[in-house]
Amino acid sequence: MDLDLTQEQRILKSSAREFLKKECPPSLLREMKDDERGYPQKLWDQMVELGWMGVMIPEKYGGIGGSFLDLCILLEAMGEVCCQSPFFSTVVLGGLAILSAGSEEQKEALLPKIADGNLILALAMTEPGGWYGTYNIAMSATADKNDYILEGTKLFVENAHLADYIICAARTDESKASEGGLTLFLVDSKSPGVKCVSMKTLAYDKQCEVIFDKVSVPKGNVLGEVGQAWGILERLQEQAAVAKCVEMVGCIQKTFDMTVAYAKERKQFGRPIGSFQAVQHHCANMVIDVDGSRFITYQAAWKISEGIPASMDVAMAKAWSSSASRRVTSLAHQIHGAISFTEEYDVHLYYRRAKSAEVAFGDTEYHLEKLAQFLGL
Repeated sequence: MDLDLTQEQRILKSSAREFLKKECPPSLLREMKDDERGYPQKLWDQMVELGWMGVMIPEKYGGIGGSFLDLCILLEAMGEVCCQSPFFSTVVLGGLAILSAGSEEQKEALLPKIADGNLILALAMTEPGGWYGTYNIAMSATADKNDYILEGTKLFVENAHLADYIICAARTDESKASEGGLTLFLVDSKSPGVKCVSMKTLAYDKQCEVIFDKVSVPKGNVLGEVGQAWGILERLQEQAAVAKCVEMVGCIQKTFDMTVAYAKERKQFGRPIGSFQAVQHHCANMVIDVDGSRFITYQAAWKISEGIPASMDVAMAKAWSSSASRRVTSLAHQIHGAISFTEEYDVHLYYRRAKSAEVAFGDTEYHLEKLAQFLGL
């Protein structure tokens, strides 16, 4: 494994960090937390101009033909500023789903619109009462002449309230085992019977409950083959889990940087609090978690980017990074003290984002169980 970035990737990383530091300060997140859309159109347009929406889209569809590792570099930079936009739901979840499962006709129709920023997508998987993973999808899709009728409820659908299409996973054959009968549908969000209800979230991100009440979806809107979505969803969840880990790496790196700077400046008993052993050890534990998360996450990202099987690496990365993000942000609060929970300080913003990412696409316990399965236990 070669963890060294190419010259182009180093330029991408530095330019992304410089741009986001200027255009996406913490004050923007505070401003957008009560905004219905949740992000400023100006920021989205600027990201489009930089070509970020098409980072993994092949050139023939209007993208720049980058790799999964290139995508991760952007996501880490976004994590450092708690960037609020539909980038993850559209480019990571929607774009990768279409690249993996879409027909040539669907790719030609949709991918250029993603690349030029004119299409917002959302992925609907999680359901009420279900745990993580593909096994728990129970929403039904019944064939009816030239359509499928979708009925059920999905939870935590990011940006569904403003998505043009919702990529929805449903069962077209409930008689088959858990690994069979799953199909992906491209649902027009304006279809009769689709109802989005915004949910209040810890991280101020825009999550929705989406109710599908006998929604008709043309058979031409099936992504991939009917009943064959299991493998697609498993691969997509692995990519999404690593993408979320990379965001966490950016988030806890910034949290660590802020905390060390505070420990050097804040004085108590006539000396900087960073001179006390307890605080020093806290910071040492934080940097171990940050660098450990970066290494294990980029190992999984590199394997995915190279097309190497990475299921076990993904589970290790998400299990470790989820726990590490909780430890790092908690220690940051301890070192800052009660003031870190006030609006004037940014620490709580990063704590909120890390906590949300911790449970996305499987928490620590879920991925530890997957690891146990890989070990034959």
